[in-house]
Amino acid sequence: MGLKFIFSAIFVFGTLFFLAATESTEDKQALLDFLQNISHSRPINWDESTSACNNWTGVTCNHDNSRIIAVRLPGVGFRGPIPPNTLSRLSALQILSLRSNGISGPFPSDFSKLGNLTMLYLQFNNFSGPLPLDFSVWRNLSIINLSNNAFNSSIPSSISNLTHLVALTLANNSLSGEIPDLNVPSLQLINLSNNNLSGSLPQSLRRFPSWAFLGNNLSTENSSPPLPPPNAQPSKKSRKLSDSAILGIIIGGFVLGFVVLAFLLIVCYSRKQGQNESSAKPQKKEGSKKKAASESHDGDSRLVFFEGSNLAFDLEDLLRASAEVLGKGAFGMTYKAALEDATTLVVKRLKEVSVARREFEQQMEAVGNIRHENVAALRAYYYSKDEKLLVYDYYYQGSVSSILHAKRDEDRTPLDWETRLRIAIGAARGIAHIHTHNGGKLVHGNIKASNIFLNSQHYGCVSDLGLATLMNPMAPPVMRTTGYRAPEVTDASKISQASDVYSFGVLLLELLTGKSPIHATGGDEVVHLVRWVHSVVREEWTAEVFDIELLRYPNIEEEMVEMLQIGMACAARKPEQRPKMGDVVRRVEDIRRINTSQLSSRGSTPAVTPPELEIGSSSVS
Repeated sequence: MGLKFIFSAIFVFGTLFFLAATESTEDKQALLDFLQNISHSRPINWDESTSACNNWTGVTCNHDNSRIIAVRLPGVGFRGPIPPNTLSRLSALQILSLRSNGISGPFPSDFSKLGNLTMLYLQFNNFSGPLPLDFSVWRNLSIINLSNNAFNSSIPSSISNLTHLVALTLANNSLSGEIPDLNVPSLQLINLSNNNLSGSLPQSLRRFPSWAFLGNNLSTENSSPPLPPPNAQPSKKSRKLSDSAILGIIIGGFVLGFVVLAFLLIVCYSRKQGQNESSAKPQKKEGSKKKAASESHDGDSRLVFFEGSNLAFDLEDLLRASAEVLGKGAFGMTYKAALEDATTLVVKRLKEVSVARREFEQQMEAVGNIRHENVAALRAYYYSKDEKLLVYDYYYQGSVSSILHAKRDEDRTPLDWETRLRIAIGAARGIAHIHTHNGGKLVHGNIKASNIFLNSQHYGCVSDLGLATLMNPMAPPVMRTTGYRAPEVTDASKISQASDVYSFGVLLLELLTGKSPIHATGGDEVVHLVRWVHSVVREEWTAEVFDIELLRYPNIEEEMVEMLQIGMACAARKPEQRPKMGDVVRRVEDIRRINTSQLSSRGSTPAVTPPELEIGSSSVS
């Protein structure tokens, strides 16, 4: 026992020594010099004797802890100018966030040494003087936010040399002169409002909304009308349907009519079968407290209600209900059913069920007894030789997939960042709860945006759990097209909690990018979302992965990056590299707590993070 303890201690201390040895002492000393020479009102746990990469607040290192690549210290009470020759010594720095402090003085001239910067957040400080003349030294910059300071002089034309620039925010300063021609194709967001800018708006910037330039002295005379956004579609009035489109409509109408006709025939057959069977067999009484059953058509099958359900209908009521097709998934058709008493339900009609009746009922028992605010409750089920039905509550706002990927036109209400966070938090909590059942072995098996709904508090709610193991295995090519399946899953028997984590990671990336897990980029090319995100981040264009609709919300970039890191960790290729759902819940909730402290103050006033909510160091490069 003693030898085991000694060897363990040697291993731990050896590991710590190795980590400390790989850290850059130059980077560490640069941060200590910065902290010692600037006034700050809140304590920061930077100590020379501890690991900067593993313990220091707001510090992120690269994969081997050899260099510091991100410093995030918003709202810690910095006062005065940035000490020269301190932060500028972090030559590998990619992300710098000092927003919502009281830093004053000019833009640090020695920041020109930070050639690897990709994101710079200095908003809500007291910087003054002109902006740097030559932005070309930061050739990798994708996000610049210098808003809500006192910068003056003109906007440097060298910004147009930043070929990776995605977002430029210079609002609420004292900038003057004409706006240069910032012809940057990658630029998706610009905000120059509330300055002293004059002249006319350059042609290259007329694709952006007018609010981005309000509060200036810009001339509208002799200016051309705003350009349409890139890839804008022609108006409905001017658009003519092609022959192929007309043919598609005809075929689609025929298929829809066939589906409706088939469903009506099945209903009629079921009713007739039920009448014949019920006349020959007496009805049974209610079963145990655990579930109540209403007698069905063949005498051997029942519509089974789970304990706690206050629904009062039988199979005949369900078959008489007016039905609307909601969608077709891998496991069957889903209908919206409106009963005669105005109750609205969702009925899922399963296909390709491969298990015997007893195994099906056991799985339904396991699923039906789960009660959690972030798990859609299974209210009832029906099993017969030819028909298997599941009954759920109806969520009026629709699925996350339908909300997120609705046609993006002027009338659409964008899915804001707070709602996306709530979706992620709720879904994570629901999946983590599912994983605690059946001795910690229950698996959802089909996590995707179309199976996530919004509950009454607008948090994500997980549906359709536990069905994958009941179905006939799908062919691998079919499974891969879903985009949510983990690489190791080749059939339903190989799903695991780790594959659930992978699917949740894809969902996070979908919320962040606004893109489907499998999407086309033009022509016949099909892009897998996980691979695309990895390729963009690997090229250090991280900001380009984010949904353009999110770029209108101020001061959320760091939170989006945090969620991006979680999503990429969950979608790791090897199952053993993925975190457990309990850890994922904590990480996602940490983003929400940070977000909560800032939501009320996002706008024209600085967002100050309370001392107890300091942003800790991140673990992903």
